[in-house]
Amino acid sequence: MDLSWMAWTWQTATFFVVIALLLAGMRVWEWAQPGGAPRHGVLGLDTTRGDRLFISLLSAAYIHLGWLAATAAPLWWATVLSVVFAAAVFRWV
Repeated sequence: MDLSWMAWTWQTATFFVVIALLLAGMRVWEWAQPGGAPRHGVLGLDTTRGDRLFISLLSAAYIHLGWLAATAAPLWWATVLSVVFAAAVFRWV
């Protein structure tokens, strides 16, 4: 299979490795502390750990797109903002 059409850079590889590590980490967390019962957060939704991870990842994508559209500052700041937002989601949502 020829994958030369895709621009495989270290940033692309890092993205996919981080996603895989997040999924593996969630699996280990579920194995260590089974259940992860839904809880009612500030959004008024009942969310599980997996739901909160999905919300965090989707939000990170929108934060990065908004950052690219709004500013010419380095993208690392959007990543830091995304991590802080994800921590808030896991804490309060």
